[in-house]
Amino acid sequence: MCNEAARRIAIGELRNDWGETRIPLVFPEGVPNMAPLDSFRITDPTIIMRGVDGRADAAECVTRRWSWPGSGGKPVYNFRSDGRDLRTGRCLIPVDSFFEFTKPADPKAKRKDKWAFRLAGHDWFCIAGLWRKDASVGEAFTMLTCEPGPDVAPYHSRPVVVLGRDAWAAWLDPSVPSADLCRPLPAGSLSVTPAR
Repeated sequence: MCNEAARRIAIGELRNDWGETRIPLVFPEGVPNMAPLDSFRITDPTIIMRGVDGRADAAECVTRRWSWPGSGGKPVYNFRSDGRDLRTGRCLIPVDSFFEFTKPADPKAKRKDKWAFRLAGHDWFCIAGLWRKDASVGEAFTMLTCEPGPDVAPYHSRPVVVLGRDAWAAWLDPSVPSADLCRPLPAGSLSVTPAR
């Protein structure tokens, strides 16, 4: 499960690329701080895009916290999409990479090996998410997970749901079943490189 990602997208790039969806993007809280984030982790704030008032023909970009408190106080930062019909609270989390960790190849190493995953052929992409209001932290989001595709399977058994540009508008449309979009990517969709 993903607990770290990067977002180094400039606001102009985000606006231009989002324009391909033909869905107007508004900034109800003002244009967010788009300083590059080489790493954001659980409880950090970052931007999300979500439908406006449940409509699929308008979207807003806001900054929200990654994770809300779950039972026992543990953060809900990833959420299984398998077998669920997720129609409300959908959001997109723009990133240029997400990270997974494996046991170190060097048995003497003290830290796990870190791997960066990027959508091949794209400077950035979105992770499917859900947002909700929480009494203790306000509005927050979680990243959805699915079964691993061949690019991720050697590294992790529960990757995040990666959505290319062709799926952004569909994800914000609550009439599209979530199972149609929350699925593993085919081989060669993701590039994988050591991150340290």
